Amino acid sequence: MTDPSHPKIARPDHDILEVIRNRWSPRAFDPSRDVPRSDLERLFEAARWAPSSLNEQPWRFVVIDRRRTADVFDALLQSLTPRNRAWASAAPALVLVAVRLKHERLDVDNSHAWYDAGQAVGFLTLQATATGLSIRQMQGFDADIARRVCDVPTPFEPAVVMAIGHAGDPEALTTPAHRDAERAPRIRRAIGESVFEGKWGTPWGAV
Repeated sequence: MTDPSHPKIARPDHDILEVIRNRWSPRAFDPSRDVPRSDLERLFEAARWAPSSLNEQPWRFVVIDRRRTADVFDALLQSLTPRNRAWASAAPALVLVAVRLKHERLDVDNSHAWYDAGQAVGFLTLQATATGLSIRQMQGFDADIARRVCDVPTPFEPAVVMAIGHAGDPEALTTPAHRDAERAPRIRRAIGESVFEGKWGTPWGAV
């Protein structure tokens, strides 16, 4: 069980699963701790069982281990924005998420592909938290470089790069704003600002 005094543990208004309370996205990773292959397999097994339209499973993951494939790891790092690159190099694994934008069986556009891939990553992320791992997802990357580095074919599109590892010491981060963000409590808007009842704009529970 995670220390409830940790600033990143969610303090929800309603009772939720502990694994959801404990999930957060660090930038600081412990460079001395590798991720066992068996733990990674559990993450991708969780993603495998996410729901998808017509069971298309339009997601694919390219795993790049900092030690096993160091040259590819360094190349994928170059696809990241400088701010992301500054800390992501300490993560033991980077994972490129790609999405197939056409149905395999129908050869028509899959308008639900991004949604379905997001669910798979959500399953994976919660499994990681339950396993004691941390994940940070990065939209700040050059998709063309990532495609080339990881040999991503069409009709797949690079969607996000994930850093996976064990959370580390915020003091190791070189950017003061990043160190401050690691220590700041997590916040979310109130349910009534996102969930409506009957019609848009009427807060759920107000009727």
